[in-house]
Amino acid sequence: MAATRPAVIALTALAPVSWGSTYAVTTEFLPPDRPLFTGLMRALPAGLLLLALARVLPRGAWWGKAAVLGVLNIGAFFPLLFLAAYRMPGGMAAVVGSAGPLLVVGLSALLLGQRPTARSVLTGVVAAAGVSLVVLEAAGALDPLGVLAALASTASMSTGTVLAGRWGRP
Repeated sequence: MAATRPAVIALTALAPVSWGSTYAVTTEFLPPDRPLFTGLMRALPAGLLLLALARVLPRGAWWGKAAVLGVLNIGAFFPLLFLAAYRMPGGMAAVVGSAGPLLVVGLSALLLGQRPTARSVLTGVVAAAGVSLVVLEAAGALDPLGVLAALASTASMSTGTVLAGRWGRP
């Protein structure tokens, strides 16, 4: 049975809505200054559910690849993301995160030999600019540790994304 267009649009909208709520939920409902705990609570339930549904463990070289991808996409990414969310306005953290697609383009060129297209670079720049226009507000001095954490979380997820593309599926 094919999904209807409104259903596809509604389903597609869930990702940015749930992602956008990360900063508000972090600062309003979770214990303050606990980025490791917050990252654990964000990732562990979903990971256990996926493991229960898939019932498949990595084999051979995929143990190492899964460990690297797990650290980049979950283990380092979430604590750094939440550290940034605790230390900076959500809009600023979102703007730094919106540079992720541009990092993926650059890392894909370095690690995969993929030549960046004008379209992919332009799309990344327009997306980052759009996020900036929507969420960025005038703020005081930026917290250097928060900015560094936001950049590191974006770099971690971008690197994991590129390596997952390089290694494919097990």
